[in-house]
Amino acid sequence: MRRYWLDPNEGDAVDHAEVGGTVRLAGDTLHHIRDVCRQGIGDRFEVLVDGRAYFVELQQETKRESVGRILEIRDIEPLPFPRVRLALAIPRFPVFEAVLEKCVELGVEAIQPLFTEQSFIRTQSDTWSSKQVRFQKIIKGATQQCGRGERMELLEPTKLAPFLSDLTADANRGAQVGGLFAYEGSRDVPSRPIRESLELVKAKEPRAVWVFVGGEGGFSRSEVQAFTAVGMEPTTLGQQVLRVETACVALVSILKYEWDLMR
Repeated sequence: MRRYWLDPNEGDAVDHAEVGGTVRLAGDTLHHIRDVCRQGIGDRFEVLVDGRAYFVELQQETKRESVGRILEIRDIEPLPFPRVRLALAIPRFPVFEAVLEKCVELGVEAIQPLFTEQSFIRTQSDTWSSKQVRFQKIIKGATQQCGRGERMELLEPTKLAPFLSDLTADANRGAQVGGLFAYEGSRDVPSRPIRESLELVKAKEPRAVWVFVGGEGGFSRSEVQAFTAVGMEPTTLGQQVLRVETACVALVSILKYEWDLMR
């Protein structure tokens, strides 16, 4: 079944959230339904918004708007706890886009892009800003495909040090947050196997877990020291060096399995 995410900023709206009520479709959503997927009067599909799925049948069409009648309504279960969040040193944009799509599908709650010593871009720039519309389209498309009830949040990029400082402050205020970072290990800072790291994180009974992944160049020595200074666990996925997108998918999947979040 085809699914579409409703975007109020595009003019989409649920007029009456009940069986027999109506849904209005406009803007980019209407373009995708009518021009890309070639759906018209009489066709049925789901529209998603705010944790609910509306099964609708298209009944009216104009040049700027279509109206569907609601046939069924179902609630979409929210993401289970602990919520998985990814903090990623900004890689090349094609890699970042692939990570966005897969993280939506895997149920990641939020992605925090990081400026690091070896990230693809290291300061806020017009280059990053110019990609925001595309990034949000990727998130929207993946949300539609997998049927999530809430969109993954893409946070504003920040530098690693202040972000770690904020996490530490939150933890000191009682926030139940855990974290680990992917690191191949060194003589000074050996990495634990992923299962050992997870046991230590699970002991804290977090409501959210941050997974930190470096860009193509990994994390620098000073950044590794910053992680360990705040009690973050270095973890390894084995002897093979993984691509950024592979490491992200692997770590998120392992966390979901370990906490039984795939039910």
